[in-house]
Amino acid sequence: MVSSARSARVRESAGNLPVDVTSFVGRRHEITRTKRLLAESRLVTLTGQGGVGKTRLALRVASSMRRIFRDKAWCVGLEELRDGTLLAEAAIEQLSLGGPSSGTDVDAVVEHLRHREMLLVLDNCEHVIEDAALFVDSVLRWCPGVRILATSRQSLGVAGEATLVVPPMQIPDLDDPPPPESYEQFSSVRLFLDRARSTVPEFEVTAEDGAVLMRLCARLDGNPLAIELAAVRLRSLSLQQLEERLVERYNLLSEGRRGAPPRQQSLRALIDWSYELCSEQDRIAWARVSVFAGSFGLAAAEHVASNGLSRVDVLGSMHSLVDQSILVREEEAGEVRFRLLHALRDYGQERLDASGERQRVLARHHEWYAELADRFAADWLGPHQTAWVRELRLDLDNLRLALDTAAHERRTAAGALRLASRLTPFWSIRGLNGEARHWLETALEHVPPDTPERPAGLRATAWFALLQGDTSTALPLLEEAAALAAEHDDEYEVAHVTQIRGMAAFFRDDLAEAEELLADALGRFRDLEAVYGEWFGLFALGLVKGLRGDRDGGIALLRECIEAATGRGELLWRSAALWASAHIEILRGASARAETAAKEALRLQRTLDNRLSSAFTIDILAWIAHGLGRDERAARLFGAASAVWDAVRAAPEYYGRFQSSHDENEQGARRALGDRAYREAFDRGYEMSPESAVDYALELKRTTRSVAPDELTATTLTKREREIAELVAQGRTNKEIAETLVIAQRTVEGHVQHILTKLDFSSRAQIAGWLAGRRSS
Repeated sequence: MVSSARSARVRESAGNLPVDVTSFVGRRHEITRTKRLLAESRLVTLTGQGGVGKTRLALRVASSMRRIFRDKAWCVGLEELRDGTLLAEAAIEQLSLGGPSSGTDVDAVVEHLRHREMLLVLDNCEHVIEDAALFVDSVLRWCPGVRILATSRQSLGVAGEATLVVPPMQIPDLDDPPPPESYEQFSSVRLFLDRARSTVPEFEVTAEDGAVLMRLCARLDGNPLAIELAAVRLRSLSLQQLEERLVERYNLLSEGRRGAPPRQQSLRALIDWSYELCSEQDRIAWARVSVFAGSFGLAAAEHVASNGLSRVDVLGSMHSLVDQSILVREEEAGEVRFRLLHALRDYGQERLDASGERQRVLARHHEWYAELADRFAADWLGPHQTAWVRELRLDLDNLRLALDTAAHERRTAAGALRLASRLTPFWSIRGLNGEARHWLETALEHVPPDTPERPAGLRATAWFALLQGDTSTALPLLEEAAALAAEHDDEYEVAHVTQIRGMAAFFRDDLAEAEELLADALGRFRDLEAVYGEWFGLFALGLVKGLRGDRDGGIALLRECIEAATGRGELLWRSAALWASAHIEILRGASARAETAAKEALRLQRTLDNRLSSAFTIDILAWIAHGLGRDERAARLFGAASAVWDAVRAAPEYYGRFQSSHDENEQGARRALGDRAYREAFDRGYEMSPESAVDYALELKRTTRSVAPDELTATTLTKREREIAELVAQGRTNKEIAETLVIAQRTVEGHVQHILTKLDFSSRAQIAGWLAGRRSS
């Protein structure tokens, strides 16, 4: 086994920073100060009032610095997180780590980041400040290559933290006003002009307007959100009219809030004004859609914001609120979605509380997403699986909110239990096994013992425990589920529990018991005409039969599964059965058929982004390569599979018989190559990006990688990369190169990594050899 070595390797990735959708104005001084602080401290927290631009500044800094870090810059947004104990799970999802976790334990995240060199942006920490502080403290202690840039309305209070209060944008002093023509020297005025021209493209500044612009931005206290909200009013007001109304509003609306800081008074007054300019219908819609977490679609808004408003009314309000810059419009894969900025959502929720509607609207929100989960469960076994995974990913924050709304109370917990159980295929595909357990276990704690949904919830919880290798937890849950299902005379649930008990036996490598239980379950599902259980059963029983020596019987069951799933356009069980077929064909000595089946399985798994299944399949392809004598390829595939196993925090040893075959083939490839050559090939496979790893496993050649290293021209590398490559070839260290070129050592490290990636090399010696070859040719 190579688990200890593989966990010390890191793959380069591009990061996940969002792209700016509006221009970035000003903040040069704050950017410079933040970079300087990050050079001196591994934790920098940007603090400041709402709407001041902490997030935009953090992302701007991260974008400009990401090339310095080998593993680039990544962002974990916490704004939609309601339960701080799920912070680690949010990090897993947004950092694309995937896989099972305990939901409250950051150890797994730390293990993934331990050997990375990256900048991590932790955005909007204030509402989960204690959990964020614990998370950050763990990362800083155990991940020396990670630097953190956090945003929060208050500091985290972690040792070693440096803080920067993000000030409002630069404004003129109205007591000593500058000449009117000098307005563009102030970043707040430049921001106003930029947003004004986006709103009214023909907007022009006259000689008299300079002073008005400066007074406006001063009265808005340089708050970027306030400036953007004000600029949109130019659609219906002149610059002078806007100033007059703002002066009137601030004098009127700040009187009752003398205890608040002046800048907060101005932002609040502006939001108040925006609210009062809305129609009554738009105000109601604004308050009601403030319950959504993250983005939401029109159909969801129509359901949640109704009750006195028709679908047409809600559609009109969505259009109106977008037009007034209250709602942000986003488009993804042809679907328009909406989002409220943080300060505007908080304001909407205040209005919702004042109306006494919050609980009723939250109930409608839960109702919508419970129905969504029901539709998903009913439609899952068909041609729309890829679309369903995409839709549920977009609505994951709202699904979490719906679960949180219902899971903690006795009268509603059954609904949460049903919702979480319905999402079982989605949780599995996305690798959110730990989060699934969190919601299921929370709901199970609160439902009455005789709740009809309890057996299904227990069975689902046991399944996710098994996927995490936690058999000791799974078995008692299955015993309770079996007793309840029998007591309720629920034949469907009896079949499901029997099937999961069979899988538990399989994972324990008790194949005789597994075959008996799985055959029993399959027969029950056939009698019930329950397709989901039947296809699961065909896959599982076919694999177990094949492993027990009945190769023909196992393949026959798997072919039945493949044909049935193909006829329905289904991908999950079709890919599982293809993978199992490959496993059995290897045992039959039919390497060509095994490779064909495994590659087809991997193509389908890529379509669903099913990473746990991909780990199994890439591993199987390594066995096939070893059996064919292609041991260098086998070693690289074992490395690529190892990276995926690590990413989903699983391992072959979780899965009984699979481990012994894995070990046998891996040791065979190592003996054939020798330890050193095996390790070099393994490391090259481990370091591949996920896309490149799948391409390699499928033996696909992309155009950008079809040229051999010795055919590459000098233009493959940038001028700076060629300069650094020459110094590497001279045997210089990164530190020596940094001193020679007068640049940061981290910058050199980043360039060297890019050179290795572009040339598909794994060592500095290969760079030197390549350059020597080019000179001699």
